[in-house]
Amino acid sequence: MTSTSTSPSTPPSTPHSFQVDLRGLVDLLSHHLYSSPRVYVRELLQNAVDAITARHALDPAAEVRIRLAASGGRVTIEDSGIGLTAAEAHSLLATIGRSSKRGGEGADLNEQGLEATRQEFLGQFGIGLLACFVVARQIRVVTRSARDPRAAPVEWLATDDGSYTVRELPHEARPEPGTTVVLEARPGAAEWAVPAKVEELARDYGSLLPYDITFDDGEGGEPRPVTDRPAVWDRPFPTPAARRVALAGHCAQLFGFTPLDSIDLDLPVAGVRGVAYVLPEPTSPAHRAGHRVHLKGMLLTDRADNLLPDWAFFVRAVLDTDTLRPTASRENLYDDETLAAVRDALGARVRGWLAELAASDPDRLAAFLQVHHLGVKSMARHDSELLGLMLPWLPFETSDGSMSLQEFAAAHTDIHFTRTVEEFRQIAPIAAAHGLGVINAGYTYDADLLALLPAVRPELKVTELDAGAVTERLDPVPTAAELALAPFLATARTRLEAQGCDVVLRAFQPVAVPALYLDDRQARQERDRTAALESADSLWSGILGALRGSAPRARLVLNHNNPLVRRIAALPDEALTGTAVESLYGQALLMSQRPLRPADSTLLNRAFLGLLEWATHSTDSRDAQEDQK
Repeated sequence: MTSTSTSPSTPPSTPHSFQVDLRGLVDLLSHHLYSSPRVYVRELLQNAVDAITARHALDPAAEVRIRLAASGGRVTIEDSGIGLTAAEAHSLLATIGRSSKRGGEGADLNEQGLEATRQEFLGQFGIGLLACFVVARQIRVVTRSARDPRAAPVEWLATDDGSYTVRELPHEARPEPGTTVVLEARPGAAEWAVPAKVEELARDYGSLLPYDITFDDGEGGEPRPVTDRPAVWDRPFPTPAARRVALAGHCAQLFGFTPLDSIDLDLPVAGVRGVAYVLPEPTSPAHRAGHRVHLKGMLLTDRADNLLPDWAFFVRAVLDTDTLRPTASRENLYDDETLAAVRDALGARVRGWLAELAASDPDRLAAFLQVHHLGVKSMARHDSELLGLMLPWLPFETSDGSMSLQEFAAAHTDIHFTRTVEEFRQIAPIAAAHGLGVINAGYTYDADLLALLPAVRPELKVTELDAGAVTERLDPVPTAAELALAPFLATARTRLEAQGCDVVLRAFQPVAVPALYLDDRQARQERDRTAALESADSLWSGILGALRGSAPRARLVLNHNNPLVRRIAALPDEALTGTAVESLYGQALLMSQRPLRPADSTLLNRAFLGLLEWATHSTDSRDAQEDQK
């Protein structure tokens, strides 16, 4: 770079080179540290705010002024902060490599790599300003120190080729302390210097900063305010209703939805203040919500996914903190012990809000649970007190219909549950008809909550539904009738022996159900063991054979009330009876919606073809008889 023009009263400037590979540093920042070039506006604002803070430490009565402007491909920011001397400009803006050395004189930024940059540079004036080269071709800084009133103003001019000049200016060039930074956008980055874009980024990053900031778009109008303080959650309102309306408007503007409710997140001891907005639509528990976090007023990130416990997926939070530690890029929170403690405390605030609704506003709680009962169930798994509190409200699918556990427990002291939705849907009509209390625990968290239920209500007995429990509730067939059907039952049991399924006869409702397939976890485990035994070598066959248990097998329960079952039992042809029984088994298995084993598929195919053959054979016989006539 050639030196800038000089006058007789202005000492000539001498070109210098950064004591670091500037292009390498910019590549490091833009490709490995910053998620977007947009952060350059944050760095400009942060430098100005830090300069004002330093000026106030020196002179509490000093003027506060930060003005941001953009026009013609240039972005300018001016502050009334502490300023720099020529020596400080060299030190802070040029010898970046020096601050990064570790473990020896020869270590430099490239050798120490990204980690050194993360730990030592971000948040300092030098690295923050040089980071602006992600969008700038040239950066010009005019500054005057407030620490040394006799020091002349200084111009620091740098380009993206890695060179810079420093020169002193006449006192009239900047009469008052402070700093002005002018960026000229480089080719390909002009979009980041468009006035509307710069103003948008400034408001996004700096709306809660502690000093007034204005923006000028260069069109001759009055500069517009960027900051909007105090934060909406800290403003006074005439009534709680007015505050709720204001918070709802803030949420709509910030996140794009009108919340069901808002939850104050006030932790003075932890230096955290903000609000959580309850989503108006259900969302997946696996969804990691992005929360907005401001660090001392400056937006740190709008995608913080480690701020709240995972179970609090039904809220979006915005807060300001002065204690939590940022990551190197200052685009997220460092997950340390402090954040873990704050996360637990914020989770307690969400739980407290739920408890307050349960105690004082059941209508609002019911509206919330209608949308987000999964989130509350997730919380209640780890909090027996909350589970007890929510029992009258949490909905479950039961054999008596959708209701709370408290309502269901009032009718059933022995509670059974199924682990799959398919199993529940098969058994629910029969269980309801015979007074058996069954809960569908196939949905997320329901099995965990049912396991905790006896701890909250000791008088209740909760067990997984098994085939024996269902069979015992069904009406037995009169002994004489069952003896008369003994040959039929023997044929049925023989046909299904290979499937590991027993056959029993009961009378149950609804009459339209001819057969019910029942098994439990133990029966499934025994089937799996048998299948493994058949395909194992001699060594494993011996081991698996030794593990043979006495667990009950699956059961095909035939409904004696069903006319079709009675007609099949009366068939004179034993082969046809066996085929019909296999068909009933296949239909009941399909109704249970369990995965079919290869043996089951083979049986279904055989039964289907057998019935087709019988039907067509019967037709041929009738046709032959007609021909003979």
